Amino acid sequence: MSDLTDITEPQTRLAPGRPAHRDPNVLRWVAAYTASMVGDTVFFLALSWAAVRNGSPAEAGLVTAVSAVPRALLMLGGGVVADRFGPRKVVIGSDAVRCATVLAVAAVLFATDPGLWLLALLAVVFGIVDAVFMPAVGALPARITAKDQLARVQGMRGLAVRFAAVVGAPLGGLGVAVGGSAAAFTLSGLLIAVSVPLLISVRTREPPADDATAPAPDATAWRDLVAGLRYIRRHRVLGPLMVAIALGDLGFVGPLNVGLTLLADERGWGASGMGWVLAGFGTGAGVAALLLTVRGRLPRAGCVAAGAIIPGAAAIGALAQAPGLPVAVGTAVVVGLLTGLSGAMCGALLQTQSEPAYLGRVTAVGGIVSLGVAPLSMPLSAAAIGVWGTGPVFAVSGAVCALGGVVALCAPGVRRAELPG
Repeated sequence: MSDLTDITEPQTRLAPGRPAHRDPNVLRWVAAYTASMVGDTVFFLALSWAAVRNGSPAEAGLVTAVSAVPRALLMLGGGVVADRFGPRKVVIGSDAVRCATVLAVAAVLFATDPGLWLLALLAVVFGIVDAVFMPAVGALPARITAKDQLARVQGMRGLAVRFAAVVGAPLGGLGVAVGGSAAAFTLSGLLIAVSVPLLISVRTREPPADDATAPAPDATAWRDLVAGLRYIRRHRVLGPLMVAIALGDLGFVGPLNVGLTLLADERGWGASGMGWVLAGFGTGAGVAALLLTVRGRLPRAGCVAAGAIIPGAAAIGALAQAPGLPVAVGTAVVVGLLTGLSGAMCGALLQTQSEPAYLGRVTAVGGIVSLGVAPLSMPLSAAAIGVWGTGPVFAVSGAVCALGGVVALCAPGVRRAELPG
């Protein structure tokens, strides 16, 4: 067990016809993913608290944001690593490194107060590992279940993310209250540690050995990267779907982050009111994930993914015009339901339309869009609201988001795309 990258992948024939939510193999993966995500939530809360206690607000903001740089810069390479070495090995190794790093920092914090430099180093390490971890997580479901169950797994993954968001913050706060940042980091490391043996127990299958899309034995990492980008660009579904996802995220991330804070302040809703609106959004998105988990498949998947985002975008614009907090919360539920449904269907289409040999790189490009491009809208939204106010900016953001749906509907491959039956 000293070298996790040498772990032999147990391979198996997946049971035909078994729904993913009743498959112990899939449930072990979901449990591992959930534990890891809850640990992540606790980690970022502990990091923010420790940074605030050890530096100025500007320094704290820099420490909490520094992990995004290596994550964005290295994620495409992480997709190549996941496709070359297999997503299971990469996920296990990544979680083991994250667990060991966080526990080591917790031990140092228990013994002494090293200052901001250690926290910044920890954030950078997390960002580097995340750049490899995230593409591998996206590529793993195709190796653990049948293709017709991938949409259901996407819904289960969405529920895990919602659970982590609801449970992780209170757990992190409890850890800080009991023993400060060191205790919270310890709790985060232990939660991530839970995922490692669960991941080791997950059985996987490899793509067919004669898969023509598999990388050549003498191919370099750079050629693999270029081949993956070319594959996405030429694919009749994946290419336009990536453009639609990028536009949707650009129009969505700004208003639902910094824009919502400014809207709550402008309307006098306060922090509790903003919390209610966020809860409404989370509820709607959770319902969408639950729907996909239960149904497993929705007909005319491409049309649903593209069509749901357009009324969801209209609801984003309407959020700034809500006459009171109850209407805003109700509107947020609609936004979460429609955008959550569209996002889940887009994720399911990425999973089912991609060749397994390219899935790590496809996931990496999707991650770059969401984590590298979309956050650019946050400072732009804040600056624009300062000049024009929330109403016009939310309306423009909704229009950009709707444009993503229009692009998808105008692409015949996306419009006709179906999930496997």
